[in-house]
Amino acid sequence: LITVSIITYPTDIWDAKVTVTYQHVWYYGWITAVSTGVGVLPFFLISEPDKYWIGVSNAIASGMMVAASYSLAYEGSTSAEVDYGCLSWLQVGQGYQALVRTILGFSAGMLFIIITKAVLDRFGDLKTGDIDGVNVQKMILIIFVMTLHSLSEGIGIGVSFGGNSGMQLGQFISLSLAMHNVPEGLAVALVMTTRKVSTFRTVLWAVFTSLPQPLTAIPAFLFVERFIPLLPVGLGFAAGAMTYVALFELLVEAVEETSIPVTALVSTAACGIMFTIQNAVKVSL
Repeated sequence: LITVSIITYPTDIWDAKVTVTYQHVWYYGWITAVSTGVGVLPFFLISEPDKYWIGVSNAIASGMMVAASYSLAYEGSTSAEVDYGCLSWLQVGQGYQALVRTILGFSAGMLFIIITKAVLDRFGDLKTGDIDGVNVQKMILIIFVMTLHSLSEGIGIGVSFGGNSGMQLGQFISLSLAMHNVPEGLAVALVMTTRKVSTFRTVLWAVFTSLPQPLTAIPAFLFVERFIPLLPVGLGFAAGAMTYVALFELLVEAVEETSIPVTALVSTAACGIMFTIQNAVKVSL
């Protein structure tokens, strides 16, 4: 992990005016993947963290994901790119084409997650709270499902780096997803520790579940750069997928582990903080 982080580190990563390349996209995707291992760190000190704090972490991640989704959708809907396809044929005004494409992508993103979740539900209850006593096959299945879940997050990273403000938006989305990956690392750790897997190996498994993020981020970035009229669709798709995860998975789990008032307060604060960070980044750049 350290070797890859050093070798692939872009030397111009802190240059605000640098042109985004696949190396930048890879590295930010790689950092989000590595951050999943951070969720395992508490297991070096305690055998199992209190479920209340797992719920708080989910609430924080949910608020940050909502802020990230808004940023993606806003970037897509305000894109100045012109659609030369069916929307022009349908007499949609140029000023509304980006908005329409973003809405279509947002709907497709939510639908994709809904269908994927419905398919995965056939394999049994995959919630973190039900992992005690699972057999080896169930453990492998949960790891596999979490790995598949990272695909949409990688797409979100890749498409967020497209467009005129790609670096700023991409950095913001990557930071949000990195924070979101921490409770996912906790979930992986809970699965692995029930099978007596060492903490060090659990860190590696946690990072493994997020490897699709840098791997899918690059083709997603190249896709939107080459087919720029589809940028709002790609941004909308990622926003829709993340919104569903934030509202119907993370937020629900947070309420179950804490309470509605605590979840509302923590998630709202996290969302507000991320909006503040986003505005600060935009003003500074």
